[in-house]
Amino acid sequence: MPGHIARDELWAKIRRGDDFVLLEVLAPASYAYGHLPGALNLPPDEVKQRAHVLIPSHDTEVVVYCGNRDCHASTHAANELESLGYTRVLDYLDGKADWKEAGLPMETSEPSSA
Repeated sequence: MPGHIARDELWAKIRRGDDFVLLEVLAPASYAYGHLPGALNLPPDEVKQRAHVLIPSHDTEVVVYCGNRDCHASTHAANELESLGYTRVLDYLDGKADWKEAGLPMETSEPSSA
């Protein structure tokens, strides 16, 4: 069962430059519009196909998030990652809405054409 991480703890990890993979588990357009600093995009329907590319080692710490507490994509992705053998998976349950509400920085990118 994946663990959970709170906003303040995640923000501290990002500021310190901790070694972990941060994944937004939403559609590419949502990711492009705005995501947490350093986050990679892993759409919910691509977890099994792309996890090994974005997270080469099963021992890597991984934090997943989605839109908000009512969005369950991150919980499903966290469970799927654990079923694939990833051992250090955390779910930021409050997600992007909580992050934005706290006034924390966001990044944007061009939507992927792939």
